[in-house]
Amino acid sequence: MKIKPLLFTILGVILVVGVLAGIKALQIGALIKHEKTVQIPPEVVTTARAEAQTWESLVTAIGTLEAVQGVTVAAELTGKVTEIAFEPGVFIRAGDLIVQQDITAERAQLRSAEAAVSLARITFERTRKMLATKTVAEANYDNAEAQLKQALAQADMIRATIDKKTIRAPFSGRLGVRQVNLGQIIQENTPIVSLQALDPIFVNFLVPQQQVHQMKTGYTVRITSDALPNGQSVTGTITAVNPEVEVSNRNIRVQATVANPDDRLRPGMFVNVAVLQPEPEPVLAIPATAVLYAPYSDSVFLVEEKKGEGDKQPAGLAVRQQFVRLGEQRGDFVAVLSGLMPEQTVVSTGVFKLRNGQAVIIDNSLAPEFKLAPQPKDG
Repeated sequence: MKIKPLLFTILGVILVVGVLAGIKALQIGALIKHEKTVQIPPEVVTTARAEAQTWESLVTAIGTLEAVQGVTVAAELTGKVTEIAFEPGVFIRAGDLIVQQDITAERAQLRSAEAAVSLARITFERTRKMLATKTVAEANYDNAEAQLKQALAQADMIRATIDKKTIRAPFSGRLGVRQVNLGQIIQENTPIVSLQALDPIFVNFLVPQQQVHQMKTGYTVRITSDALPNGQSVTGTITAVNPEVEVSNRNIRVQATVANPDDRLRPGMFVNVAVLQPEPEPVLAIPATAVLYAPYSDSVFLVEEKKGEGDKQPAGLAVRQQFVRLGEQRGDFVAVLSGLMPEQTVVSTGVFKLRNGQAVIIDNSLAPEFKLAPQPKDG
């Protein structure tokens, strides 16, 4: 008696599930039918052609700036600073006074030495005349000559001391921060100020040993740095290439000389170095914004003619995703090593919103202007 109600319950549940499944199947079928009849509107895109271009062939490296001449001016002798003749950070000419130490005692000694030289010279001249008349012995003449030379040497030694305490610029350049004060007693080798010759300036950089044949004196180098305004660059030439390879890293040290008239480049800065090769490099280039970058592989969307299929899919343009292998990027362009042919049309912007086979309409009225060497606009 209890089995019949249970069977009725099971049959009722099965009936309800069947009805619900049928309703859901009808809904899914209707959606599929509707999707087949609905036509997705084409996407408006901008396009560009894959162009065969000729780029400068470059070897790039990271360089460090070094002054052509640079020293820390220091005291040679102990003495008190009586005059500081420079302002920190100014340009100074070779021979200009930097610091004067106290030379009061040396000046007094020099006057005494010069008097001794004058007396020794008079004695020498008198003895020389007397020797000509045979009124003195040659020994007296030799003694007078030796005393004159000793007096001259003593005076020269005092003058050398005065020169060492009168500290002058050994070459033209820009001074740094002052490190001594007026009235200070400075010892031998006490640093006074940094002096750097900044125009021209050296750029030292390393390249792998396999690129040594691309480094020759006279080759042009282009220097860029965040210290230069508005992305400007300066050019110079390679002036030295080390003849040996560094054993620690198998690199070659190269030195270039670059003009630096505004002193914007300073020793110790790091810069980007590009060595221009004599032979240009042919490449196939597309705008960098045309690439859909992905970890597994980069791709672009080619714009191609599609065949119509009645009213549902009329003829027009559609995109096809094409995987590519990329090379170097310069300015707004990137080189394509494989995957594209010259003159093929690719979508140049907004590639992230496209899918393979999607219909498109080309409108290049608002397409950006792509440049190989874009320049930032002044604010």
